[in-house]
Amino acid sequence: MHILKQILNFYINSSIHVALAVVAMTWVTLVQFEMEYNTTMLAFVFFATITGYNFVKYFGVAKFHHRSLTVWLKAIQIFSFFAFLGMGYFALQLNVNSLICLSVFGFITFLYAIPLLPMRYFRDEKKNLREVSGLKVYVIALVWMFTTVFLPLIDNGFYIDANVVVTAVQRFIFVIVLMLPFEIRDLVFDSVKLATIPQRIGIKNTKIIGVLLLLVFFFLEYFKDEIKSVDIISNGVILFVTLVFVLFAHKKQSKYYSAFWVEGLPILWLAVLLMLL
Repeated sequence: MHILKQILNFYINSSIHVALAVVAMTWVTLVQFEMEYNTTMLAFVFFATITGYNFVKYFGVAKFHHRSLTVWLKAIQIFSFFAFLGMGYFALQLNVNSLICLSVFGFITFLYAIPLLPMRYFRDEKKNLREVSGLKVYVIALVWMFTTVFLPLIDNGFYIDANVVVTAVQRFIFVIVLMLPFEIRDLVFDSVKLATIPQRIGIKNTKIIGVLLLLVFFFLEYFKDEIKSVDIISNGVILFVTLVFVLFAHKKQSKYYSAFWVEGLPILWLAVLLMLL
């Protein structure tokens, strides 16, 4: 049992779980826009997510404590290096337009972790985007939206029309809602200067906002040119399940409540969608 728990912790801490969630959401886009399964695209998204997330999470630790890193952190470093190589290999198989767009969001990820921006833009002592008051959740939602909606469509030469924009807005909203249980959990640890959503409006109002955003996410589907029953049903299922997790989120939630169950909701969304086809 102890070994299984260690494997699970490595699976979560090394960002494999979140990478599968991003892959699942990208696959949802492929299904919704009736595009063929794209192994290259999904593999790139998987390795890029691991590389990006681990860079953001562990850059500071690796920089200042390199010689005293714990065994598990060293293992994650090695794993992340091979993920970086995988990302580079599959990136070379994407088209030029995709690579240009990726360079922009890669730079955003870099700024998210590296302190380069002027101090006057911040309330806290940090100088990276991650520490900008109230910005964290929106940066994450923006990157997820681009990666899971625009990137696969651009790489397939898909025309960016009104339906794509609506889907992108839906995805942006959904990711923000997914972040709410994390922000509620982190109330105990986050500096008040970060001005997260629960810090500014409280847990109760955060949950109300989450419910309202989920309703917007669902009803935006009716603004698309073609309304598909499969999408309505799958969106309805994921709305209900996500709603439950948001409403039951609290500061003293279990270790795996957000990190495993909430993070895995996109995988459930993909599974429901594939079963309905």
